[in-house]
Amino acid sequence: MGEVPDGVDLDALTPWFAANVDGFGDGPLRAELIAGGRSNLTYTMSDDSHTWVLRRPPLGHVVATAHDMTREHRVMSALAGTDVPVPQISAHCDDPLLIGAPFYVMERVNGRVLRELEEIATLDPDEARRCSHALVDVLASLHAVDYEAVGLSDFGRPDGFLARNVARWGKQWAANKTRELPAIDEIARRLDASLPESGPATIVHGDYRLDNTMLDPDDAGRIAAVLDWEMSTLGDPLTDLALLLVYWGAGGSEIALSSTRGVSQVPGFIPIDEVVTRYAEQSGRSIEHLDFYVVFALYKLAVILEGINARFLMGKTLGEGFDEMGAGVVALADAALDRAAQSSDPLLHG
Repeated sequence: MGEVPDGVDLDALTPWFAANVDGFGDGPLRAELIAGGRSNLTYTMSDDSHTWVLRRPPLGHVVATAHDMTREHRVMSALAGTDVPVPQISAHCDDPLLIGAPFYVMERVNGRVLRELEEIATLDPDEARRCSHALVDVLASLHAVDYEAVGLSDFGRPDGFLARNVARWGKQWAANKTRELPAIDEIARRLDASLPESGPATIVHGDYRLDNTMLDPDDAGRIAAVLDWEMSTLGDPLTDLALLLVYWGAGGSEIALSSTRGVSQVPGFIPIDEVVTRYAEQSGRSIEHLDFYVVFALYKLAVILEGINARFLMGKTLGEGFDEMGAGVVALADAALDRAAQSSDPLLHG
């Protein structure tokens, strides 16, 4: 048996799997850390005949509400049977004592996660175009789900969502910051001064992008699963669209959080304007105040990166690439101020 990765305890998990996970046999339980996750930790768990995926919070996480396993488990269970493809949940454990944190187990979906631009570039132009359309269409499908009908009416507080989130990410910054960055404080002030009125609330993924999805291994134009629901809630769906646009290349920033940033440079991926147009057509939503949402997305990503940077400086990260996080925070803050300066909204100009 190979070395057991940090964050799981096979002696504790083996009897728990036997009692809670259908299909677990007599073979020894094995665990492997899946590369790519820089927030919650994801492992493949296998015996002699089956493989599952286990998700738990990061080691040494400092803001508990940002890594809510019950939230991920609940939203994916609710979305089963809708037009939004999600893995089937196998079991959930809210006892933090078993392995040091709550966790859940889900099926392993057969699919491709494109984590690097080099991988994305293996798609031919037709595959890239269809992948683009699928990403936008699945997001619109998520925002079309009747959250009350699927049992998520108490999943969030959509009233005052934007104002509350601007304030929340300011508190996240205060909790995680490793240095003073006046640009972050200035962006927060401008966002607070220019809050638009939200349209009808929907389920919000909170971190929707290409590498948080799995593509059908035989059809790049079909999304097999949407992953990483740790930030999901009820709120303003344009926050999801804006975040997707930033990863697509909006803002002109080099974003260290995702190695798939700037996918629009890959031949076949539709340009940002077409992403916006297709989403507006599919969803029927106004995009009048999109600048606000893009600035907010850049700000939010900067705060997230600073939290990861703080864990890196404490020696509480697993994997590589974390030494880039600190510089990424500064790049995102600068990009947010640049986008605000170019906006037609004078309140975003400062």
